[in-house]
Amino acid sequence: MKKGILLHEATDDVGVAAMDLHAGAEVEAVTLEGAAVVMLTPVEDIPLGHKMAMRSLPAGKHIVEYGRPIGYASADIPAGGHVHVHNIKSLRWAGTDQIVKEQEKLS
Repeated sequence: MKKGILLHEATDDVGVAAMDLHAGAEVEAVTLEGAAVVMLTPVEDIPLGHKMAMRSLPAGKHIVEYGRPIGYASADIPAGGHVHVHNIKSLRWAGTDQIVKEQEKLS
């Protein structure tokens, strides 16, 4: 099985495609240290260097990469989905409104 997804942390919501990923072709997600995490099937083609969802991510959820929130889902993202500018918004430019909404969910 091809090791096609790299995770900075095993618990990250997204991994980085280490090669062009093709819809329906199962790949393995591994940590940067090479530890196997999960087998996944992309639901759409994902180019090298782009992100893939490790699990279903509902709209509004903070997306974790590097073990910390990097943005939030602007639309529902299925497990194996392409995560890019069309469905994620950076927290850096989101303003405080989205950050407050997510913190309220955690309370």
